[in-house]
Amino acid sequence: MADVDLKILVYGDTNMNTIDGSSVWTQSVTLALAAIERASVTLLLKAPIENDRLTAPLVSHANIDVVDAFGEDLYPDLRNTLSPHQVAQLMIGDNERLSGFDVALIRGYRLAIRLAKEPILARRLWIYLTDIPQTAASLGPESVAELTRIAEVAEAFLCQTEELRTFLEQTIPGTAGRCHLLAPIIPSPPSVRPKQAPTVDHVRLVYAGKFAWAWNTLDMTRLPQQLAVSGIDAELTMIGHKIHNEPDHPGFHHAMRSALDESEGVAWLGGMPRLQALAELANHDFGLSWRHHSLDTSLELSTKLLEYCAAGVPPILNRSLVHEQLFGFDYPLFVETAEDIAKVIRTVLARPERYLNTQARCVEIAEAFTVDSGSAAMAAVLDRLHPQPVSQPGLARQRRVTVISHDLKFFNRILTRLQSDQRLSVAVDEWEALHVHDESRTLELMDVADVVIAEWCGPNAAFASEYKQDGQKLIVRLHRFELYSGYWRKVDIDAVDTVVAVSPYYEQLILEHTGWPAEKVQVIPNFVDVAQLDRAKLPGSRFNLGFIGVAPARKRFDLALAVLRMLRQRDRRYSMFVKTKLPWDYPWIWEKSEEASHYAAAFRTIAEPDVHGAVTFDVFGPDVGAWLRKIGFVLSTSDDESFHLAPAEGMASGAIPIVRDWPGANTIYDDRWIVSTPEEMAARILEWSSPIDHFDAVRADAQDEVRRRYDEPLVTEAWLDLVLDDS
Repeated sequence: MADVDLKILVYGDTNMNTIDGSSVWTQSVTLALAAIERASVTLLLKAPIENDRLTAPLVSHANIDVVDAFGEDLYPDLRNTLSPHQVAQLMIGDNERLSGFDVALIRGYRLAIRLAKEPILARRLWIYLTDIPQTAASLGPESVAELTRIAEVAEAFLCQTEELRTFLEQTIPGTAGRCHLLAPIIPSPPSVRPKQAPTVDHVRLVYAGKFAWAWNTLDMTRLPQQLAVSGIDAELTMIGHKIHNEPDHPGFHHAMRSALDESEGVAWLGGMPRLQALAELANHDFGLSWRHHSLDTSLELSTKLLEYCAAGVPPILNRSLVHEQLFGFDYPLFVETAEDIAKVIRTVLARPERYLNTQARCVEIAEAFTVDSGSAAMAAVLDRLHPQPVSQPGLARQRRVTVISHDLKFFNRILTRLQSDQRLSVAVDEWEALHVHDESRTLELMDVADVVIAEWCGPNAAFASEYKQDGQKLIVRLHRFELYSGYWRKVDIDAVDTVVAVSPYYEQLILEHTGWPAEKVQVIPNFVDVAQLDRAKLPGSRFNLGFIGVAPARKRFDLALAVLRMLRQRDRRYSMFVKTKLPWDYPWIWEKSEEASHYAAAFRTIAEPDVHGAVTFDVFGPDVGAWLRKIGFVLSTSDDESFHLAPAEGMASGAIPIVRDWPGANTIYDDRWIVSTPEEMAARILEWSSPIDHFDAVRADAQDEVRRRYDEPLVTEAWLDLVLDDS
């Protein structure tokens, strides 16, 4: 086993003695984390162990430390279950088993609200939220404020589905770029035994899970008799023991218990260990995941639904966005009412091959949700946020690095990579503003540094070049802003070892503008977070153009509108989505008459018959990954750019870049994506958008290109090499 370098604490705000979605999740995610070689896992229990249906495989696992705060007397005056406050106290306390963790993966909204109040936990919390409002209408100001506060301290959010990630990033801006997919995890079931397709003369239905009003479990107990009226001889097996008390539905608990005990054609098996339940599921023909229509807007995915699939038992379920994404629009077992159940059973059983094909589709779907898949997904996120430390045996001491900047937004991921390398000791001097800093602190951090990095070639770089010591290495990264502002003139280039440019074209501009020695300028491109941006496209995306940022006028929004007009003259399905602030949001732009004239003309174009109704302005914000799901082509029509990240981000998302031949474009993007005129842009889009197989092939090529050239791990590794280089 590799050396363990990550200590992970898991707490699901759920009672592990009761089998339901949250307790099953806690078991699954703990097992998946324990399979990661570089991690050790501690599970804190909410309640004392009363049965081992879920905890047995955890207690016996060599890489899991199960902590029972009740049996081990870790907190005074504990009662039945831990409260959020008690969990917080245990997590910030000095108990050796519950402290010193690198990541705390927790589930539960109330708990997350409480933990967000503890500064010591900042940037160590991974939050898995399902019990939050999941529509814009239900997400009130209080919930927004609470989730925003959680986002300020959490390192990551884990979302069950792409739809939930999109919703969270678009409603809580602080979560954008920090949401990662963690689909439900199911154990590998016993081998699915080949079945003969059942007939209406003997149909075996099964339900497993909690018994609750919105889950239609009381209505399910009536199905055998209702199906008999339709000529279907059915029996129903129900597995589970948790019967909800429903304040809004008095009497439900009693009625449910009576129905389980007394309903004709219903066999209630009670609760059972998870693998035993999976084996029992496999003895049936259809699983029931039919719920009240109020749950159709849920952005979650039922674990039990996936377990039906894994056991080879096609589920009968509601049609919803999440279910259509997983099963396909044409899945034959979608229902709305109890009456629909008889219809879909008859339809699927009318031909044996139809049932067997449906079963095969379900088994294939389940293969993506195994413990191994969940473990791989979490390992990938851990490796990105907590890169594996690199050590060098025999190293006399770490190389000391000081990063000086007034704005680290483009450097944070690079900084994380440097900080993870055990050959380096990294300090950060973050200035209050471009010209404002604590001079004594800056000098103090510079005095002990072997390498100084000035992120932005501004006053920070001038200061660093003035006070650089003999034997130190000074690296300066120069962006477009500084090149044209003149800040570079105050930098003593003789004191600088390397100037980093983001593209070959800007390398050349730096040399032309500054006259600095060519041997001092090196290209390390901007990085693109492919892992974050690679998301499933929404239907119809191939007819959607994307444009990010219309200001200033040199972005040439007018040319993008000209492209849209030409496309719509050929096919009215084309639309454009514009993610931007508006020009009047920038006073220094809007007050210029030539800028205002440009936008007046552009907005008149939007009112023209061929364009009217086809342009949507979306709120400017960090939720680019979610927004790009609907975009098939990203336009770059600028007069000039230093790098222009938008096409690269589009490529990472699986969109196709359409780039005007602004100076230097061909040093960043392949010639395949570069054209000269709006007419050529429109022609390329028409050529590549149909048929859909061709569209998918071209966008796969684009994504492959950006992954090979600009993926974050490649770029951060280049920075690491630069810092460690002794030449």
